[in-house]
Amino acid sequence: MKRNLILLLTTIASASFAVPAKADTVNARCEYYPNGQSKATVSMSCKFSQRQGNISIEWADGIRNEFTPTGSSPGNFVDQRGGAVYRQSGLGDKGQIFKLPSGLVYVYWSTASTTTRPAPAAPRGISTLKASSANAQINVRSQPTVNSSSSSYGVPGDKVSVLQCVQDRDTAGSDLNWCKVQFVQSKAIGWVRSDFILFAE
Repeated sequence: MKRNLILLLTTIASASFAVPAKADTVNARCEYYPNGQSKATVSMSCKFSQRQGNISIEWADGIRNEFTPTGSSPGNFVDQRGGAVYRQSGLGDKGQIFKLPSGLVYVYWSTASTTTRPAPAAPRGISTLKASSANAQINVRSQPTVNSSSSSYGVPGDKVSVLQCVQDRDTAGSDLNWCKVQFVQSKAIGWVRSDFILFAE
């Protein structure tokens, strides 16, 4: 009897070690639906991470959503700008839905049928930074979003080479882009929103 019990415990222990630990970062497919729209305006691959209740969604174009748990009710978060975010039901074991102030983010565990919208083409030649005031300081950001850090700035008249552009997703329905630029003089590289760029012809 004692021998059988030891054998049973050994079998259970072996089985428990054979089960892989649940990954806290997975490749997924993400879609964004602005408020009031029934069709996704963005659909692309993404990485979904969850650590100690904190959730991070990194989109293939460099945009990142960060959700921090808040309050005592599960599924309630705040985003990196302090906006309320709620996890909603509807996908079951196929994924998760998050209600943001600007719209809905669907995260699908299956990466099949991922379609990435083509990024706007970067203009050729040398472009120029612009602003409504000649004394303005134009933020140069580390990522294509106002939520990212700005360690430097440009001024109107600075010459830049535009390396690539992606659609602005900070504001629902925005027709602006974020462009990765390299300053001609300093060779510094960063992201500037398109309304601060006078593009080369």
